Amino acid sequence: MIIDRSIRPVRDSREVGHLQRNLKNLGAYGTVGLEFSLSVLVGLFGGQWLDRKFHTGPWLTLIGMGFGTAAAVQTLWRAAKKARKELEAEDRREADARREYHDRNRKK
Repeated sequence: MIIDRSIRPVRDSREVGHLQRNLKNLGAYGTVGLEFSLSVLVGLFGGQWLDRKFHTGPWLTLIGMGFGTAAAVQTLWRAAKKARKELEAEDRREADARREYHDRNRKK
């Protein structure tokens, strides 16, 4: 029997919290591409359907594509803002931990 020594048990609750945050972010940011493409496609196909219904040529398709693209850009903007906010919070937590570590070691 071969034992894989690279797999180690979780040592403390900080590692569990870090893993949970990573998995949560994977789910949240993993859907951005899907939401982006669906926004554009719904706008495109909705515009084509309206063009066929009202016989307006490519105009409603172009307008629908424009709205879909705008919705897709808004999706990317929201994801970028959320990522920046989470990164800033992580930076603050790390700075606080470093400050606490240095304060504790100075007292010794």
